[in-house]
Amino acid sequence: MVDGEATAQIALDAAHFTVLLEAALDPAHRLATVMLRDRPAAEDAVQEAALKAWRKHGQLRGGAPAFRTWFLSIVANECRMARRGRWWGVIRLADPPRQSGSPEAAAFAGEELRDAMFRLDPADRAALFCFFYLDLPMDEVARVLRVSPAAARSRVYRAARRLRPELEPSEDLR
Repeated sequence: MVDGEATAQIALDAAHFTVLLEAALDPAHRLATVMLRDRPAAEDAVQEAALKAWRKHGQLRGGAPAFRTWFLSIVANECRMARRGRWWGVIRLADPPRQSGSPEAAAFAGEELRDAMFRLDPADRAALFCFFYLDLPMDEVARVLRVSPAAARSRVYRAARRLRPELEPSEDLR
């Protein structure tokens, strides 16, 4: 039987983990949505990542500052595993219907950028998202993607170069 002191320590660990997890959930959901392009699948991936993080939270070194990067790397790995799964290639959900409107309104709303991002490889989307949207330093981007800092820098640079032609104004708009 567990004594009172051990029970109090477990409760303290759970409360600390919950605080750290709540701070990392929003970026984790956004990362998973960017990588999977499917909200329910992204929610499943984040939930699985949270369970894995809870099971392994005793192994985390570096405390609170390292938690977000560590958790995002677990989420990215769950997304990669989901994309590798057989069901991902068989079941394809339709994209949500687009709202009608003027092209200027669509460009203003960022739909062109979003569409261009979704044409990139999931790993490239994740790299751009972590670096530009989450504003993670390159070494943390590398940890999330599980690559070297040089590979992360290269992936961000190459993904941004692939994105540029997609966003150039066409001849008829000039």
